[in-house]
Amino acid sequence: MAGLVAFGLFGVGCSTGGTGTRDEGPAGSQPVAQITQRPSPSGTTPPVRRVDAVRLLKGDPKVGERVREGLKPCAGKAYPIDTSYGSLTGGRTADVVVNVMSCADSVSVGTYVYRADDDGSYKNVFAAEVPAVYGTIDRGDLVVTTQVYGSKDPLASPSGSEVVTYRWASDRFTEHDRVHNDFSRAVEGTDGDLPVQSEPLEPEPAQPGRN
Repeated sequence: MAGLVAFGLFGVGCSTGGTGTRDEGPAGSQPVAQITQRPSPSGTTPPVRRVDAVRLLKGDPKVGERVREGLKPCAGKAYPIDTSYGSLTGGRTADVVVNVMSCADSVSVGTYVYRADDDGSYKNVFAAEVPAVYGTIDRGDLVVTTQVYGSKDPLASPSGSEVVTYRWASDRFTEHDRVHNDFSRAVEGTDGDLPVQSEPLEPEPAQPGRN
């Protein structure tokens, strides 16, 4: 099955920094942006700083040029960005997961994780720039889902998905689990018809003298 997504993309330790690749590992030495601290919530949950995600992305050299140039408001002043906050790296402040989507079809084109430094700046510690990629926070893990497309798959009907779970250890994200899903085409009626159901067989009438 031909796919737009190379499964080797998520190999641990890759760090190239260009569009169509994923960078992960120790946080860089160059700060990205300064953010104002919000009051700390109660409990063990790290405090959340609301960030200017657009500013983070545009000032981040690890974000591919194509993504930066395409980062424009879709309507009015609204940017096609989803932002999540949570504990991924064990820092004193919540980490930030940013997903960038295209205005035309709302498909995510990049996923990034930012870790807060003690001086209030944020550093990129994970980046994945491939079609239809989306990152979420799940109970302290980073879960990155990528839709897999065959050569004839429409955008709304991928052939499957690759779900990779990462955990933070030794100042970097490492792959913890990987799940590949193949989606059925039977119910869509596009790539193949449903099998014809045979009519139920009528029981034969009992013959006299037979047990």
